[in-house]
Amino acid sequence: MSGTTPSNTPTVVKLGGSTVDDLADSWWDDLAGFGQQRPLVLVHGWSKPLKNLGARYRDPSAILRDRYGNQSRWTTPEVIEDIKTVSAELAEDVIARLARRGITSERLLGSDGLVTAGEGERWWWKEKQLVELENLVGPITGVDPAPLKNLQPGHAYLVTPLARNGAGQEVNTDADRAAAAVAGGIGAEQLILVTDVAHLLIDDRPVPRITAAAAAKFRDKGATGGMRKKLRAAGEALDRGVDRVVIGSAPVTELVAGRTGTVITRT
Repeated sequence: MSGTTPSNTPTVVKLGGSTVDDLADSWWDDLAGFGQQRPLVLVHGWSKPLKNLGARYRDPSAILRDRYGNQSRWTTPEVIEDIKTVSAELAEDVIARLARRGITSERLLGSDGLVTAGEGERWWWKEKQLVELENLVGPITGVDPAPLKNLQPGHAYLVTPLARNGAGQEVNTDADRAAAAVAGGIGAEQLILVTDVAHLLIDDRPVPRITAAAAAKFRDKGATGGMRKKLRAAGEALDRGVDRVVIGSAPVTELVAGRTGTVITRT
Protein backbone atom coordinates (compact mmCIF):
# COMPACT_ATOMS: atom_id res chain seq x y z
CA MET A 1 0.00 0.00 0.00
CA SER A 2 1.39 3.40 -0.92
CA GLY A 3 1.38 6.25 1.55
CA THR A 4 1.38 8.85 -1.25
CA THR A 5 -1.87 8.10 -3.06
CA PRO A 6 -4.36 10.94 -2.42
CA SER A 7 -7.41 9.77 -0.49
CA ASN A 8 -10.18 11.21 1.67
CA THR A 9 -10.13 8.12 3.88
CA PRO A 10 -8.67 9.17 7.25
CA THR A 11 -5.73 7.52 8.94
CA VAL A 12 -5.40 7.43 12.72
CA VAL A 13 -1.89 7.63 14.18
CA LYS A 14 -1.37 7.00 17.88
CA LEU A 15 1.71 8.76 19.27
CA GLY A 16 3.10 7.12 22.38
CA GLY A 17 3.56 9.53 25.27
CA SER A 18 7.11 8.29 25.71
CA THR A 19 8.06 8.66 22.04
CA VAL A 20 7.06 12.20 20.96
CA ASP A 21 10.24 13.89 22.24
CA ASP A 22 12.42 11.29 20.53
CA LEU A 23 10.94 11.51 17.02
CA ALA A 24 13.44 13.02 14.59
CA ASP A 25 12.71 15.99 12.32
CA SER A 26 12.71 13.58 9.38
CA TRP A 27 9.91 11.60 11.05
CA TRP A 28 7.77 14.74 11.25
CA ASP A 29 8.67 15.62 7.64
CA ASP A 30 7.39 12.20 6.60
CA LEU A 31 4.18 12.55 8.63
CA ALA A 32 3.47 15.94 7.09
CA GLY A 33 4.00 14.59 3.59
CA PHE A 34 1.61 11.76 4.35
CA GLY A 35 -0.88 14.21 5.85
CA GLN A 36 -0.90 16.29 2.67
CA GLN A 37 -2.43 13.26 0.96
CA ARG A 38 -4.87 11.99 3.62
CA PRO A 39 -6.87 13.33 6.56
CA LEU A 40 -5.00 12.67 9.79
CA VAL A 41 -6.24 12.07 13.31
CA LEU A 42 -3.44 11.88 15.86
CA VAL A 43 -4.16 10.42 19.29
CA HIS A 44 -1.47 11.03 21.88
CA GLY A 45 -0.42 9.43 25.12
CA TRP A 46 0.93 11.33 28.11
CA SER A 47 2.87 8.82 30.21
CA LYS A 48 6.29 10.47 30.01
CA PRO A 49 5.23 14.12 30.46
CA LEU A 50 2.97 13.17 33.37
CA LYS A 51 5.83 11.35 35.09
CA ASN A 52 8.03 14.39 34.52
CA LEU A 53 5.42 16.62 36.16
CA GLY A 54 5.94 15.20 39.64
CA ALA A 55 7.45 12.38 41.64
CA ARG A 56 4.05 11.05 42.69
CA TYR A 57 3.39 10.03 39.11
CA ARG A 58 6.53 7.91 39.15
CA ASP A 59 5.54 6.15 42.37
CA PRO A 60 4.40 2.55 41.84
CA SER A 61 1.40 3.26 44.10
CA ALA A 62 0.04 5.55 41.35
CA ILE A 63 -0.79 2.41 39.35
CA LEU A 64 -3.71 0.25 40.46
CA ARG A 65 -4.66 -3.26 39.45
CA ASP A 66 -8.27 -4.36 39.39
CA ARG A 67 -9.63 -7.72 40.50
CA TYR A 68 -9.22 -9.05 36.93
CA GLY A 69 -5.53 -8.10 36.77
CA ASN A 70 -5.92 -5.01 34.55
CA GLN A 71 -3.67 -2.04 35.34
CA SER A 72 -4.84 1.55 35.51
CA ARG A 73 -3.47 4.87 36.69
CA TRP A 74 -5.25 5.96 39.86
CA THR A 75 -7.15 8.94 38.46
CA THR A 76 -8.69 11.63 40.63
CA PRO A 77 -10.09 15.01 39.50
CA GLU A 78 -6.65 16.50 40.25
CA VAL A 79 -4.99 13.91 38.00
CA ILE A 80 -7.44 14.76 35.20
CA GLU A 81 -6.38 18.41 35.48
CA ASP A 82 -2.69 17.43 35.42
CA ILE A 83 -3.33 15.29 32.32
CA LYS A 84 -4.91 18.32 30.66
CA THR A 85 -1.93 20.49 31.63
CA VAL A 86 0.74 18.21 30.17
CA SER A 87 -1.45 17.40 27.16
CA ALA A 88 -1.89 21.09 26.34
CA GLU A 89 1.89 21.55 26.35
CA LEU A 90 2.39 18.46 24.20
CA ALA A 91 -0.33 19.62 21.80
CA GLU A 92 1.28 23.05 21.42
CA ASP A 93 4.54 21.36 20.42
CA VAL A 94 2.93 18.93 17.96
CA ILE A 95 0.74 21.59 16.34
CA ALA A 96 3.79 23.85 15.88
CA ARG A 97 5.80 21.01 14.32
CA LEU A 98 3.01 20.34 11.82
CA ALA A 99 2.44 24.03 11.07
CA ARG A 100 6.10 24.47 10.09
CA ARG A 101 5.55 21.68 7.59
CA GLY A 102 2.38 23.03 6.01
CA ILE A 103 -0.23 21.03 7.96
CA THR A 104 -2.95 22.91 9.80
CA SER A 105 -4.18 21.20 12.94
CA GLU A 106 -6.37 21.60 15.98
CA ARG A 107 -6.58 19.94 19.37
CA LEU A 108 -9.71 18.18 20.57
CA LEU A 109 -10.40 16.68 23.98
CA GLY A 110 -12.08 13.33 23.64
CA SER A 111 -14.34 14.40 26.50
CA ASP A 112 -15.71 17.27 24.39
CA GLY A 113 -18.32 15.11 22.71
CA LEU A 114 -16.03 12.72 20.82
CA VAL A 115 -15.58 9.76 23.21
CA THR A 116 -18.04 8.36 25.75
CA ALA A 117 -17.23 5.88 28.48
CA GLY A 118 -19.14 3.41 30.58
CA GLU A 119 -19.05 2.79 34.30
CA GLY A 120 -15.58 2.00 35.55
CA GLU A 121 -14.40 -0.75 37.87
CA ARG A 122 -14.74 0.14 41.56
CA TRP A 123 -12.70 -2.63 43.23
CA TRP A 124 -8.92 -2.30 43.17
CA TRP A 125 -5.94 -3.90 44.87
CA LYS A 126 -4.27 -1.45 47.23
CA GLU A 127 -1.61 -2.46 49.75
CA LYS A 128 -2.43 -6.11 49.12
CA GLN A 129 -6.11 -5.58 49.86
CA LEU A 130 -9.05 -5.42 47.47
CA VAL A 131 -10.77 -2.15 48.32
CA GLU A 132 -13.57 -0.07 46.83
CA LEU A 133 -12.48 3.34 45.65
CA GLU A 134 -13.36 5.89 43.03
CA ASN A 135 -11.03 5.80 40.06
CA LEU A 136 -11.95 8.09 37.18
CA VAL A 137 -11.38 5.61 34.38
CA GLY A 138 -13.88 3.87 32.19
CA PRO A 139 -14.26 1.58 29.20
CA ILE A 140 -14.97 3.36 25.92
CA THR A 141 -18.57 2.79 24.84
CA GLY A 142 -18.90 5.09 21.86
CA VAL A 143 -17.34 7.59 19.46
CA ASP A 144 -19.28 10.43 17.84
CA PRO A 145 -17.31 11.63 14.80
CA ALA A 146 -19.34 14.86 14.55
CA PRO A 147 -16.70 17.03 16.33
CA LEU A 148 -14.18 16.07 13.62
CA LYS A 149 -15.75 18.47 11.17
CA ASN A 150 -12.76 19.15 8.96
CA LEU A 151 -11.38 15.74 7.99
CA GLN A 152 -9.45 16.50 4.83
CA PRO A 153 -5.92 16.22 3.46
CA GLY A 154 -3.66 18.94 4.79
CA HIS A 155 -5.46 19.16 8.13
CA ALA A 156 -4.96 17.11 11.27
CA TYR A 157 -6.77 16.66 14.55
CA LEU A 158 -4.82 15.98 17.73
CA VAL A 159 -7.00 14.09 20.19
CA THR A 160 -6.38 13.97 23.93
CA PRO A 161 -7.93 10.61 24.89
CA LEU A 162 -10.14 11.61 27.79
CA ALA A 163 -13.78 10.57 27.71
CA ARG A 164 -17.03 11.52 29.43
CA ASN A 165 -19.11 8.98 31.30
CA GLY A 166 -22.85 8.75 31.85
CA ALA A 167 -22.59 10.84 35.02
CA GLY A 168 -20.94 13.66 33.05
CA GLN A 169 -17.52 13.11 34.60
CA GLU A 170 -14.31 13.35 32.60
CA VAL A 171 -12.46 10.05 32.80
CA ASN A 172 -9.09 8.67 31.82
CA THR A 173 -8.89 6.07 29.04
CA ASP A 174 -6.13 3.95 27.58
CA ALA A 175 -4.68 5.91 24.65
CA ASP A 176 -4.11 2.86 22.40
CA ARG A 177 -7.67 1.64 22.89
CA ALA A 178 -9.02 5.16 22.46
CA ALA A 179 -7.17 5.41 19.15
CA ALA A 180 -8.73 2.08 18.11
CA ALA A 181 -12.22 3.30 19.00
CA VAL A 182 -11.72 6.60 17.16
CA ALA A 183 -10.38 4.78 14.09
CA GLY A 184 -13.46 2.58 14.00
CA GLY A 185 -15.80 5.48 14.71
CA ILE A 186 -14.58 7.63 11.81
CA GLY A 187 -14.22 4.80 9.29
CA ALA A 188 -10.43 4.93 9.15
CA GLU A 189 -8.73 2.55 6.76
CA GLN A 190 -5.76 2.01 9.03
CA LEU A 191 -4.50 2.60 12.54
CA ILE A 192 -0.79 3.22 13.08
CA LEU A 193 0.50 2.64 16.62
CA VAL A 194 3.81 4.48 16.86
CA THR A 195 5.85 3.14 19.74
CA ASP A 196 9.47 2.76 20.84
CA VAL A 197 9.89 -0.78 19.49
CA ALA A 198 10.44 -1.62 15.85
CA HIS A 199 8.27 -4.76 15.66
CA LEU A 200 6.19 -7.22 17.53
CA LEU A 201 8.59 -9.93 18.65
CA ILE A 202 7.59 -13.56 19.09
CA ASP A 203 10.31 -15.91 20.34
CA ASP A 204 12.72 -12.95 19.91
CA ARG A 205 12.01 -12.76 16.19
CA PRO A 206 10.40 -9.77 14.46
CA VAL A 207 6.94 -10.48 13.04
CA PRO A 208 6.27 -8.57 9.78
CA ARG A 209 2.63 -9.71 9.40
CA ILE A 210 0.15 -11.51 11.63
CA THR A 211 -3.57 -12.19 11.68
CA ALA A 212 -5.82 -10.83 14.38
CA ALA A 213 -6.50 -14.34 15.69
CA ALA A 214 -2.81 -15.19 15.99
CA ALA A 215 -2.07 -11.81 17.58
CA ALA A 216 -4.83 -12.36 20.15
CA LYS A 217 -3.48 -15.80 20.98
CA PHE A 218 -0.01 -14.37 21.58
CA ARG A 219 -1.46 -11.44 23.54
CA ASP A 220 -3.17 -13.79 25.98
CA LYS A 221 -0.25 -16.19 26.39
CA GLY A 222 3.02 -14.37 25.71
CA ALA A 223 2.72 -10.60 25.46
CA THR A 224 3.45 -8.34 28.40
CA GLY A 225 3.12 -4.70 29.39
CA GLY A 226 2.56 -2.11 26.69
CA MET A 227 2.59 -4.60 23.82
CA ARG A 228 -0.25 -6.53 25.41
CA LYS A 229 -2.37 -3.36 25.42
CA LYS A 230 -1.41 -2.54 21.84
CA LEU A 231 -2.46 -5.97 20.64
CA ARG A 232 -5.77 -5.61 22.45
CA ALA A 233 -6.26 -2.22 20.81
CA ALA A 234 -5.39 -3.69 17.40
CA GLY A 235 -8.02 -6.40 17.78
CA GLU A 236 -10.63 -3.84 18.81
CA ALA A 237 -9.83 -1.62 15.82
CA LEU A 238 -10.16 -4.52 13.39
CA ASP A 239 -13.43 -5.56 15.03
CA ARG A 240 -14.69 -2.01 14.44
CA GLY A 241 -14.02 -2.23 10.70
CA VAL A 242 -10.49 -0.85 10.37
CA ASP A 243 -8.70 -2.73 7.57
CA ARG A 244 -5.24 -2.99 9.13
CA VAL A 245 -3.21 -1.98 12.15
CA VAL A 246 0.53 -1.36 12.04
CA ILE A 247 2.80 -1.29 15.10
CA GLY A 248 6.32 0.12 14.89
CA SER A 249 8.75 2.98 15.42
CA ALA A 250 9.56 3.97 11.82
CA PRO A 251 8.24 6.87 9.70
CA VAL A 252 4.54 6.51 8.95
CA THR A 253 4.96 5.98 5.20
CA GLU A 254 7.36 3.10 5.90
CA LEU A 255 4.88 1.51 8.29
CA VAL A 256 1.94 2.01 5.92
CA ALA A 257 3.91 0.45 3.06
CA GLY A 258 4.71 -2.59 5.21
CA ARG A 259 8.45 -2.14 4.77
CA THR A 260 8.96 -2.33 8.53
CA GLY A 261 6.93 -2.76 11.69
CA THR A 262 4.22 -5.38 12.22
CA VAL A 263 1.04 -5.37 10.12
CA ILE A 264 -2.04 -6.93 11.73
CA THR A 265 -5.03 -7.87 9.56
CA ARG A 266 -8.31 -9.69 10.12
CA THR A 267 -7.27 -12.67 7.98
